[in-house]
Amino acid sequence: MLSTVAAITLFLMAGSIVICTVRALIGPSAPDRIVALDTIGIILIGFIAILMIVQDTIAYAEVALVIAILAFIGSVAIAKFVEGGIVLDRDRH
Repeated sequence: MLSTVAAITLFLMAGSIVICTVRALIGPSAPDRIVALDTIGIILIGFIAILMIVQDTIAYAEVALVIAILAFIGSVAIAKFVEGGIVLDRDRH
């Protein structure tokens, strides 16, 4: 039963990643693309978590953490760039 539910969930998540990729490629505005890329990162973390449950292992926990950190840093950097055009502020006194 668990394997059937996990397979269905993984299939739906893969479809969600495809839909978000389409939105990221043809999104009408930059914020739509940013949200789509952030959503892809979140879905990938869930995908890895379900794979860990199915395989009964914690071998991919570090991968999920790295994807989470990179998705967060990437979202902050892109949002800051869209807001002001500058990612790294260099204050010179």
